[in-house]
Amino acid sequence: MKELDCRVLRFLGTIYRATNSKADYKYKQFDLQKGQYMFLTRICENPGINFVDLSNMLKVDKTTTTKAVHKLIEIGYLNKEQDEKDKREYKLNPSKKGLEVYEFILEEERKQLEISLKGFSEEEKRLATELIVRMSDNIEEYWIK
Repeated sequence: MKELDCRVLRFLGTIYRATNSKADYKYKQFDLQKGQYMFLTRICENPGINFVDLSNMLKVDKTTTTKAVHKLIEIGYLNKEQDEKDKREYKLNPSKKGLEVYEFILEEERKQLEISLKGFSEEEKRLATELIVRMSDNIEEYWIK
């Protein structure tokens, strides 16, 4: 039976699924479901972002972004403002409530990083980050096409 020469994507997938499952469980108390926290964090980190840029950043289709954003608006975590220059676009910003939840999410992410990188030297952490960023950049080129 043939096997892959490099299974790095499978390991990344395992890490993603494990951390995402844990996150979905932890964030249920905030009425966040199915990865909605990713949308909230990116909007908190990029206030004024529009739907298209958010979709591209997260590598999801616009329908998925629209559903997640509308749910976050509904539960009071985001505000949507019409762009003054282009009335067809909307800017997304976190509400005060959204920023409070964002702080909790960041703390959970720090804990997950600590667990994931346990036993790594500072140099290994730097190298792992550098390599994954390069992989992400490669995917970026593929995603755009």
